[in-house]
Parts: sequence; structure tokens; C-alpha cells
Amino acid sequence: MAAEQLVAEGLVLMLVGMGTVFVFLTALVLAMHAMSRVLAHYPDSVATVQTAARVPAPVAGAVDARLAVVIGAAVHRHRRAKATGRAKPPA
Repeated sequence: MAAEQLVAEGLVLMLVGMGTVFVFLTALVLAMHAMSRVLAHYPDSVATVQTAARVPAPVAGAVDARLAVVIGAAVHRHRRAKATGRAKPPA
């Protein structure tokens, strides 16, 4: 096969593929608009969205003192090991 023929077949295949995607996406948009108009006539049948129960955010001073000490010690040890070049590679 000549190179020109391969390029021509590639272009045709590309155009067919792009045309197929364009037609599908256009049909999808039209179908969504049609469904939106149909459902606009039935406002009572649209399901209402219920919000999930909100979990209260932890209070700023609610961190356990022991946990704060452990986290501080871990950060200190990491910084010291990194400064001396003895940091372990991640496991």
C-alpha cells in the first residue's frame, strides 16, 4: 500500500469516528432537553433530595492532649532524620 492511500484511509476513519461521536452527543443533548421539558410538567413527581445528617466539626480544642504530643514527637523525629540525611524511604 502506498503511503498516500494509508493517510487517506486514516483521514476517512478519523472523520467517520468524529462524525459518529458528534451525532451521538447531539442526540444525547436533545434527549436531555426533551426529558427536561417533559418533567417540567410534573413538578410533584420529581424526587426531593434529602440532605445527609451533618456531622458536627470537631472543636478546635477537642484534640486529645496525648495525641497532640505523639504527633509533635513524630514531626520532630521526621525533621531531625531528614536534616541528618537518615530519613527512611517510604515503605
